[in-house]
Amino acid sequence: MTKIHSPDTLIQSLSSQLSESLAQKQITDPVMVGIHTGGAWVAEQLHKKLKLKEPLATLNISFYRDDFSRIGVHPQVTPSTLPNEIENRHIILVDDVLQTGRTIRAAMNELFDYGRPASITLVCLLERDGRELPIRADIVGQQLTLRDDEQVKLTGPEPLAFDIKHVTLD
Repeated sequence: MTKIHSPDTLIQSLSSQLSESLAQKQITDPVMVGIHTGGAWVAEQLHKKLKLKEPLATLNISFYRDDFSRIGVHPQVTPSTLPNEIENRHIILVDDVLQTGRTIRAAMNELFDYGRPASITLVCLLERDGRELPIRADIVGQQLTLRDDEQVKLTGPEPLAFDIKHVTLD
């Protein structure tokens, strides 16, 4: 298994990469949106490091998941907090771990229900193998290869840490 760098190290790398990307694209007033929960934790730290003017927004994609009918909704679902207007805005969508791509698809579905962004830049702390949908992050802290019976989860919010678990395969 690949050694995973610390979340703090990866967030610093994301901050540098994202700052450079925004400058190259001449994006000066983006809206940062963290996907509940781990992505929101990462977004909170990135938002502070980049000193963005627009308040941090969050998405809870529970109702947009494609497995909603199978798993139901967690009894303590928190609402999404998005700015009143995302039409023609540049969005920085932040998640902790990109694996299958289904969470990102659900997040984009919800965003488009609020309007049509000018662009979406996907930022992920970790990007691991196992993609089921053709979704790739624009900015990644670390690429990761795990065995089929391993999963990585970000725990936090204080301190942020990675937990690798072995799962039973059907």
